Amino acid sequence: MSAYELAQLNIAVMKEPLDSPVMADFVANLDRINALAETSEGFAWRLQTEEGDATAVRPLGDETLINMSVWRDVESLNKYVYGSAHVEIMRRRKEWFERMQESYVVLWWVSKGHRPSLDEAIAKLALLRSAGPSEAAFTFKNPYAPPDAIQSRSPASFDDACPAN
Repeated sequence: MSAYELAQLNIAVMKEPLDSPVMADFVANLDRINALAETSEGFAWRLQTEEGDATAVRPLGDETLINMSVWRDVESLNKYVYGSAHVEIMRRRKEWFERMQESYVVLWWVSKGHRPSLDEAIAKLALLRSAGPSEAAFTFKNPYAPPDAIQSRSPASFDDACPAN
């Protein structure tokens, strides 16, 4: 078992204020989707106020919503994001949120039990945007194993003789 957990931050710039008619269906689904996350295998934690409201946390400006959570591993987060009812909401993202040209999702490994700060998460997103995927900040498309993962040696290298000979 790894001594690390996967942290994630995703951001979205709203087309309209959260209390507008445009955002009503998004808001109506928040509790259901958050409950789904919290009961998903591998979920560890999500950022929210003491009242349980994640939409009230706006470190990047009034128009930008953030979502930050911690999961057991990439596989469990991936299963929730792309293999549950959450995907229905993702498919409708363009109804509620502006299209972003820069990366808006970042993943990184944290020590088990660590709950990242907003500053840490925002710095990881900035790192991903400036340097691209790395062990320090990556994406679903380019995931990295936790730092304590056993690295397997490739069964062949360039010096090995061709097995067909």
